[in-house]
Amino acid sequence: MAHQYSDKAFWQKLAEYAKKAGREVVEKALCLYYAARRPETPGWAKAVIISALAYFIAPIDAMPDFTPFVGFTDDLGVFAGALAMVSMYIDDEVKTTAAATAERWFGRGRVGGAVT
Repeated sequence: MAHQYSDKAFWQKLAEYAKKAGREVVEKALCLYYAARRPETPGWAKAVIISALAYFIAPIDAMPDFTPFVGFTDDLGVFAGALAMVSMYIDDEVKTTAAATAERWFGRGRVGGAVT
């Protein structure tokens, strides 16, 4: 059963679960989201991104999001796979925008070993 992606559902899920999911998951989701909005991103890459984001907002997934400590592990894996496939469309502007949005939500901090 495929879940329909929508911007509204994405932002609702992100707002509801951001703190629980953690900055790493949120920032990866935002990178994918902003990359999908770029006109330069080709259709096949947008399809990969939208599929990953649809999995994130799906009410049923491999590891329920409410499961303590591991609830977003599967989402992180899906995002990592999607990011690897479309990495050439994750430019500095996308990374900067995602980091700035994450910073507004989480404050200044460390992500992936780098200070943001």
